[in-house]
Amino acid sequence: MDFLGKFKTGGHKPANGIRNFLKYVGPGLLVTVGFIDPGNWASNISSGADYGYSLLWMVTLSTIMLIVLQHNAAHLGIATGDCISEAASKHLPKKVSIPVLATSLMAVVATSMAEILGGAIALKMLFNIPIKLGAILVSILVVIMMLSNSYAKLERYIIGFVSLIGISFIIELKMVPVDWGEAARSWVTVSLPEGSLPIVMSVLGAVVMPHNLFLHSEVIQSREFNNEDETVIKKQLKYEFMDTLFSMVIGWAINSAMIILAAATFFQHNIAVSELESAQRLLTPMLGNMASVIFALALLFAGISSTITALMSGGSIFAGMFGEPYDIKDFHSRFAVIAIVILSTIVIFFIPDPFEGLIYSQMLLSIQLPITVFLQIYLTSSEKVMGKNKNSFLTKAMLIIIAVILTVLNIMLFRELL
Repeated sequence: MDFLGKFKTGGHKPANGIRNFLKYVGPGLLVTVGFIDPGNWASNISSGADYGYSLLWMVTLSTIMLIVLQHNAAHLGIATGDCISEAASKHLPKKVSIPVLATSLMAVVATSMAEILGGAIALKMLFNIPIKLGAILVSILVVIMMLSNSYAKLERYIIGFVSLIGISFIIELKMVPVDWGEAARSWVTVSLPEGSLPIVMSVLGAVVMPHNLFLHSEVIQSREFNNEDETVIKKQLKYEFMDTLFSMVIGWAINSAMIILAAATFFQHNIAVSELESAQRLLTPMLGNMASVIFALALLFAGISSTITALMSGGSIFAGMFGEPYDIKDFHSRFAVIAIVILSTIVIFFIPDPFEGLIYSQMLLSIQLPITVFLQIYLTSSEKVMGKNKNSFLTKAMLIIIAVILTVLNIMLFRELL
């Protein structure tokens, strides 16, 4: 039995109503954790500190893309009972699937490095623990949590962490004078200030994350009922979309809050921020010690929870290469989780600037992202894979447009950096 098996209920049909929707909430919030991770913090704080409110539109655009992509990934999991990695291994030649999935694993290592590093930075803020020791402590804690807790418990922990992060930023925003009119305009007005493209790409990579697509196609099966009944599939997709939309809006609000906080404090006072630790220190004279402690605690929660989801994704990708679902008790899933933790922690020991490491990790994710998106489009548009549930013409067109936008932005980034 796979790790989701005990949640599957054979031929039972999901009940209607708000109560069932509330029972269905969970997979979307696990995905949300991935784009309020420490890498996002670095990208968003840099965005707000350097460019004020002007790049808020990128959070809006990224979130719209994310809703379409994540719903489509979940659609695959619901309709086939496979995650993206399993489907790729079943329906693509090995010479294609293995290199593509290998790049996804590399992206997971970059992601996990950022998550662990963020947690280590938070420990240094709170307890003055050195970064490298903090990284080891975060890694050990996360592995213990994953090896000793069921998926259901981990999901509850992560929902709790997301709630605490959201509450933390509500408190922070109440402490600063926000120009809500400017923020509202910036959410819907495209602006690309000179030199901002690397930050724009890091924000994009921090919100639309390739490993989250794999994760969503896997964990959505914790709510699976009967994927052979078309009526049940449609009902599942309705609740899944509600869960995805609800969760992504929460993520949009938290990401926006990070940029707004930085814009209302650092940008307004012409203060450059080169690291998250300095952001915390600079908040103290402006907003008081309570604000800096809340900032650090929220970062710690973000680091721990997002490391867990990144490792679940890595385990899902690696197990899928062998045609297996994610199950922490099985060798391939467990091996991937432990190997990714070790590699990610080792990388941290060779990073001279933790803040830049966070930002560039997000840029690496954005570079890999089109590969995963085109893989997903192929799988979800294939009648062989999806049967009657393959993408409609409109859905396929939207996905291709998103993939082209991501590719063009990456080309622009390479031109900027060369």
